[in-house]
Amino acid sequence: MENAKKLSAPGKGILASDESNGTCGKRFEAIGVENTEQNRNDYRELLYTTKDLENSISGAIMYDETIRQSTAAGVPFTKVLGDRGILTGIKVDTGISIIEGTNDELVTNGLDGLSQRVAEYYEMGARFAKWRAVLRISEDGCPSDVSITETAHSLARYAQICQHGGLVPIVEPEILTDGEHDIKTCARVSEKVFNAVMNELITQKICLEGMLLKPNMITSGAQAKEQAGPEEVAFFTVRTLARTIPPAVPGITFLSGGQSEEVASLNLNAINKLADVKHPWTMTFSFGRALQSSVLDTWKGKKENVEAAQKMLYDRCEASANAAKGKYEGGQGSTASDYVANYVY
Repeated sequence: MENAKKLSAPGKGILASDESNGTCGKRFEAIGVENTEQNRNDYRELLYTTKDLENSISGAIMYDETIRQSTAAGVPFTKVLGDRGILTGIKVDTGISIIEGTNDELVTNGLDGLSQRVAEYYEMGARFAKWRAVLRISEDGCPSDVSITETAHSLARYAQICQHGGLVPIVEPEILTDGEHDIKTCARVSEKVFNAVMNELITQKICLEGMLLKPNMITSGAQAKEQAGPEEVAFFTVRTLARTIPPAVPGITFLSGGQSEEVASLNLNAINKLADVKHPWTMTFSFGRALQSSVLDTWKGKKENVEAAQKMLYDRCEASANAAKGKYEGGQGSTASDYVANYVY
């Protein structure tokens, strides 16, 4: 409960840097950097040693490789963050596979052996965890009841195992933006999914005060002809959460879901400025691409660009933190879309 409150502190958010080695390879390829263990280590060091990062970041999510890495001076990344009051998080799922008997809907794997992995990660310094479940909206009935039931069950089992091992679980039922659906369809489906997830969390007796929710914002489909603006996104997002998430949950840490840096910040800002719908939770960010895209473009794998890349990261985190307070004025992020179809990592 104490760590969940720290992670959802007002005006702070989470740096999602838990990309798998394969996903790092795709990011590095785009900037002409070889996907080696050393380059991945150098890049994560760039992120975690950014000056004054703790001003806007309360936690950083790592991948299994990353939590075992250290700076060039031999200081473990967990200590680098911990010495500045930033909690270490860890991605504990092991990827996704198809649910047989559905229209290629997906289940998240990793419950087998999770208790042992959680114990190991706790000893290494992790204090929270993340598990990403993936659902999609389609005209042929997705997400199906089978997919929703499987998602709710696996998220609750993961959360229970993490809490038993001392980790705050971030519960992430991500509804992908793929599709031509309008924002009202996204709201309807998200409400159904969030209700199912919360019902299962309560059934399995999760300590709601000791978890965080990482949902998608309620938006138009990525291929929709008409895209909802920030005010409409804010209204439907907060309304959907108000209908489904109990006040006991301390924080909502939104994923960016392929939105551009600027759009993600503007939407988060509008959510926190909304006065029409009351809400009891801190509503902040757990962004990956929406914090790192410009950082990668600035770094390009070159030592001489590290300082500039760190300044870019600081600026992106500061902008997102301002948005989490409803004080973002716009113009501080890239407008290039980070959307990737059927995104996995």
